Amino acid sequence: MNWHTRYIQQANWTRELREYLFQRTGITTAGRVLEVGCGTGAILGEIQTKALHGLDLQPAALMEARVHAPKVSLTCGDALSLPYSDGSFDIIYCHYLLLWVSDPQRALVEMKRVTRAGGHVLALAEPDYSARVDEPVELAALGRWQTESLQRQGADPSLGGRLAEFFYRAGIELVETGAIESQDDDAPRSAEWELEWAVLESDLADSVPMEEIQRLKELDESARARGERVLHVPTYFAWGRV
Repeated sequence: MNWHTRYIQQANWTRELREYLFQRTGITTAGRVLEVGCGTGAILGEIQTKALHGLDLQPAALMEARVHAPKVSLTCGDALSLPYSDGSFDIIYCHYLLLWVSDPQRALVEMKRVTRAGGHVLALAEPDYSARVDEPVELAALGRWQTESLQRQGADPSLGGRLAEFFYRAGIELVETGAIESQDDDAPRSAEWELEWAVLESDLADSVPMEEIQRLKELDESARARGERVLHVPTYFAWGRV
C-alpha cells in the first residue's frame, strides 16, 4: 500500500473545502500555521504561507514529508501533547486525524492551547462509518467489516458524527460545521476505484478470506457497470475560533 498516494486521494476529496476554509481564515497571510498529523506532506506541499509547520508521530512519514514539502518545519510529536508554547500558531488544522487518536478531546484541547487568541482550529475531514451506506444489499458486509477493522486498529469509526460536540467540549467556538459532499467515483477499474479496493484489501486481509474479498470486489465492479452501486460514508468538517 502506497500511503502517500492514499493521502493524495484523500486530499483531493477535500480540496474544494480546504480552499474555502483556508481563504476564509486567511492562511496566505497567517504568521504561523500547523498541520497536526501531517503524514507524508500531501497537503503541506500545496500551501503557500509565511511559516508552515507539520507534526506527526511517525518518523517514516516525516522522512517522506521532507521530500514532498521541503520548506516546511517538521517535528516528530504526539497530538495529545503538542511540543509548542501556548498561543504559538494563527491556524491549526488536521485531516482524517481525530478518529485515529486515543483521546480526540484532549487533542483538540491541545490544538486550542497552542492557537493564539482569535486564531483558528480546523478539522477538515472526519468520517462516520457507523452511517455508511452500501447498495446493492449484497455489498453491505463491506461496510461492517471495514468498521470492525478500523476498531481493531484503534480508530473510532463513528467520530465524524460527533465532531461538533468535541469542538464544543474543547471550548472552541464553532464558526461553521457540516458534511462534505461525497466524492465517490462510480467508474469500475478507475484509479480511484482500484485504490479504494487496495485499502479495503489491506484492512480486511487478516479477518476475511481473500476469495470472499475478491467475490465482493467483482460484485462491486458489476454493480458500478450497471449504475446501481451506492457507497457513501458521511464525512464532516468543523471550523472553530479560539
